[in-house]
Amino acid sequence: MDDKVNLAEKLSLVTERYSPKIVATLNDYKIAVVKVQGEFVWHAHDDTDDFFLVLKGRLQMQLPDRVIELNEGDLYVVPRGVRHCPMADEEAHVLLIEPLGTPNTGDAGGRLTAVEERI
Repeated sequence: MDDKVNLAEKLSLVTERYSPKIVATLNDYKIAVVKVQGEFVWHAHDDTDDFFLVLKGRLQMQLPDRVIELNEGDLYVVPRGVRHCPMADEEAHVLLIEPLGTPNTGDAGGRLTAVEERI
């Protein structure tokens, strides 16, 4: 990385919801920002944990046995193999950390699977 990253500036470039964009890499991990609203798809990542940090708004992390409410500044790590479904009633901005090559839809696949793209 040659320069600092301004997350608000990067988020202003994101136009699609649930389409994470890579803003930096750390070893073999991507650091991405995403805008979320509505319900995503239920999925799991068998080989990695899933890191979520709410930068703006509120995010609900639906799990099979409970719902975790995340407000601005809250983070949650979904353990590997745990089915989950993020959702937000109003647009929320989230920072994600996961290994490069990890599909955003995990084992669910489908039309919401985003192509890894750096902004």
